[in-house]
Amino acid sequence: MPQSAARTAVYTGSFDPITLGHLDVIGRAARIFETLIVGVGINPDKQAMFSLEERVDLVHASVAHLPNVRVELFSGLAVAFVKSRNAHVLLRGVRSLTDIEAEFTMTLANRKLDASVETVFLMADAQYSHISSSLLKQITPLADDDALLKFVPSAVVKALRAKLA
Repeated sequence: MPQSAARTAVYTGSFDPITLGHLDVIGRAARIFETLIVGVGINPDKQAMFSLEERVDLVHASVAHLPNVRVELFSGLAVAFVKSRNAHVLLRGVRSLTDIEAEFTMTLANRKLDASVETVFLMADAQYSHISSSLLKQITPLADDDALLKFVPSAVVKALRAKLA
């Protein structure tokens, strides 16, 4: 494996929207890897709140302070996206035991699809482990902006307000 490929990780997800939990994982991964590519994709099991373009824009705005992080749109299999970026590390963030179970199954499938791609897990900090898009949909109509900033980056607050008004 080329040395530069070992220094690049790809973190895929729907990021609908990006949360402080995602940013925690991205920030820590940006310190570990030379280059981190955040791949914003479609989760066919979820009804998206934001369009792909809106999600990419929100992730861009949220990671602008991290010079070694790139944000890209992707479709298809995560392992194929990792390979297309000449990387060999698929980064996954986990929040709970439920996440770990689902990620374990997906990791086994990804290993069958491409054994050269290794999955690396980072646990979200405990203060962010409860944040989900479902929670955001529930609290946004009731919470003020200061309360929402405990869950999402500032760029997302305005977008949530517009989307769930």
